[in-house]
Amino acid sequence: MADFAVWGYGLTALVYFVFGVYLYAAWRGAPKGGFLLVAVVVSFVWALVSTAFASNQAVWLFQLALVLDVFRSACWFAFLLILLKPLIPTSVRWPVGGASLIVGAQFLSVLLSGFELLPPDAGLRFTISAALAAAVFGLVLVEQLYRGMPRESRWGLKPLCLGLSASYMFELYLFAEGFLFGRLDPDVWAVRGVAHALVVPLIALSGARTSSWSLRMAMSREAVFHSTALAVAGLYLLAVAGAGYYVRYFGGDWGRALQAALLFAALLLLAIFFFSGAQRARMRVLINKHLFPYRYDYRNEWLRFTQALSSADGKLDLGESVIKALSDLVESPGGSLWLRGADGRISVHSRLNQPQVDVSEPPESPFLRFLDEREWVINLEEYRSSPAVYKGLVLPEWLALFPDAWLLIPLKSGGNLAGFLVLSAPRARFDVDWEVLDLLKTAQRQAASYLARMQSAEALLEARKFESFNRMSAFVVHDLKNLVAQLSLMLKNAERHRHNPEFQDDMLETVAHVEARMRGLMAQLQEKRSIDPTRTVNVTSTLEAICRRRRAQLPHVELLLPPGGDWSVGAHPERLERVIGHIVQNALEATPEDGKVIVRLDEGDDDRIRIVVQDSGRGMSEAFLRDRLARPFETTKTSGMGIGVYETRQYIRELGGDVHFESEEGVGTCVTIVLPRMIRGSSTEDQGVVSQHG
Repeated sequence: MADFAVWGYGLTALVYFVFGVYLYAAWRGAPKGGFLLVAVVVSFVWALVSTAFASNQAVWLFQLALVLDVFRSACWFAFLLILLKPLIPTSVRWPVGGASLIVGAQFLSVLLSGFELLPPDAGLRFTISAALAAAVFGLVLVEQLYRGMPRESRWGLKPLCLGLSASYMFELYLFAEGFLFGRLDPDVWAVRGVAHALVVPLIALSGARTSSWSLRMAMSREAVFHSTALAVAGLYLLAVAGAGYYVRYFGGDWGRALQAALLFAALLLLAIFFFSGAQRARMRVLINKHLFPYRYDYRNEWLRFTQALSSADGKLDLGESVIKALSDLVESPGGSLWLRGADGRISVHSRLNQPQVDVSEPPESPFLRFLDEREWVINLEEYRSSPAVYKGLVLPEWLALFPDAWLLIPLKSGGNLAGFLVLSAPRARFDVDWEVLDLLKTAQRQAASYLARMQSAEALLEARKFESFNRMSAFVVHDLKNLVAQLSLMLKNAERHRHNPEFQDDMLETVAHVEARMRGLMAQLQEKRSIDPTRTVNVTSTLEAICRRRRAQLPHVELLLPPGGDWSVGAHPERLERVIGHIVQNALEATPEDGKVIVRLDEGDDDRIRIVVQDSGRGMSEAFLRDRLARPFETTKTSGMGIGVYETRQYIRELGGDVHFESEEGVGTCVTIVLPRMIRGSSTEDQGVVSQHG
C-alpha cells in the first residue's frame, strides 16, 4: 500500500492547494473565512509532508507529520469554535477548554514519543489515545453546531457538517482500531489522505452557500452536474470491475466469456444512461434540489434562453426555438406553439416532438379569456387533482388530442394575448413550485415579445411584397396605356390610309409589336420580375426602332444620328426602349401636328452617350419642373398617370446615368438622357454585371 499512500496523500495535497488558492482569491476579510483559509493551508502542508513520508519512510518526516497533524486538528477545532460562538452563551466555556486540553494532550504525546521519554508501546498508545479523543471531540463540536443552528439556516452548513462528520468518523475508526491492537493499520492509514480529499467539495459547497464567511465562491451547476455524473460513472465502473473479477476467477471454464459479456452489457447500460435525456433530467433535478438554494442558476438560464430566442441554430425556426427554450426550463421534451392569426383564431404555428393537429381556438372562447385575464401557467396534473384551484377554467376539447400535455403557458405581449404553449410531460418527475412558475411567467413575456416582433416582421414583409407588386403593376399599366394609345392612333388614321400599302405594312408591324409587348408585360406581371436580362444594347438601333414605330403619328419624329462609331450601352433592351419611347411619346402628345419633335444622339463628356429629345410643344412651368415632375403620380396630362418620368429617372440612374429636363411654357421641352458607354472589348455574353465608365 506504500504506492497507494503516496498517490493518496499527494492527491490530498493537490486538492487542498487548489482549494486554498481559490479561498485566498475569494476571501473578503471576514474572520470565519480567515480561519477556514488557515485550516486549509495547514492541511495542505500536512498532506504534503505525509506524501514525502510515504515515499521514503524517514523517521523525522513521520515526526513532522505528527506535529502538523496536531496543528491541523487545532485549526479545524478553531474554525468550528468560531462558527459555534454565536450559538453558545459566553458563560459556557467547555468547548474552548476541551479543545485546548485535547490539542495540548496531542502535542504532549508527540513530544514524549519524539524524544523517547516513554517506552515505544506506551508512547504509541498515548499518541493514538490523544488522536482518538480529538476525533470524538470533533464529532461533538459538529453535532453541537448542527443542532444549535436554526432550522432555516441549516441548509448552508449541512454539507460542512456532513463532510467533517465523515472525516472524524474515519479518524475514529482508524485510531480506535489502533488503540485496540496497539498499532495503526497501514492499509487504513494509506486511505486516510483520500478520505480527507473527498471532504473538500462539501466544505467548498458550504462556503458558497454561507455569505457570513465573506467568501465570493460560486459552485457552477454545470460543473457539479458533470462531476456528479463522472463520479457515478466511476463508482459504476468500479462495481463492474469487481463483479468482472469475481466472475473471471470463480466462473470456471465460462469465466472469461462471462466477464466479456458482463463488461459489454455494463458499458452498454452506461452509454444508455449518458445518452438518455430522462436520466440526465433526473440527475439535474436531484442536484438542483439538494445542493443549491435555488433550483435555477438564473444567469446561465437567462443567457441560454435569450440565445435560443435571438438566433436559430439552423435546424429550428423561431417558433420551434421558443418551444425548446421554454421546455428546457422544466425538462420537457417539447410541445406546440399556438399563435393568433389575422382572423383572431389561435392555431398551431410550430411544434416540437408533438403530433400535428388541424384545430383552432375561437377568439372569444372561455379558455382564451381565462388565459388573458389570469395569465396563469396551467398545470394539468394539478387541475385534474384539484380543479377548484382553477375556478372558471374550461379546457378546450382539442386538448384530448395531446395525451401527454402537461403545462399550458399563456404568451402575452403588450397586454394582448398573442397565443399560448402546450408543453409535454417532463422526462423526470418535476415539481412545479413558485420558483418555476415565476421563471415561466417571466420567460413567456420575453418569448411573446420575440414572437410579436416576428409577426410584425412577417406582416411588414408581406406588405412590402404587395407594395412592390403594386408598384410594378403601375409601371405595367402605364406601358399598356402607351400601347393602347398607339393602337388608338393607328385606328384613327386607318380611315384615311386604309388603301395605302405602306400604311398597311406599318399597321401590321405596329400590331405585332404591341401584341409582343403585351405578352411580355403580362409575363413580367405574373413572374414579378424583369423578364429581359442585362446585355449590350446598340442605342442607334433602339432609337431607329422607336422612331419607326411612331412614323404614323404627327408630327413626324426627326432622328439625327452621328456617322459611325460605337454607341453601345449596358442595359435591359426592352426596358431601355420603353423608357426612351415614353419620353418620345410624351413629346409627340405635347406637340401639335405642325410642330417639331427631334431625337438626337451625340457624344457627351467623359465618354458618355447623350440622347436628346426636343419638342416645340406646350412645355411645363418652372414650379412643376422643380417640385412635381420626378414624383410618382404627378402629371400635366388629363389622361396621364404620372408614372413614366418617375420610372425613366429611376431606371436611368440604375444604369449609372441621369436625366435632365429643360422646359418653358409655350416654347417646348428638351429632355437629355446621359448613359455610360460600354468599354470597348467588353464581353457581350455576360448578361449579369456589365463593366461601364462613370
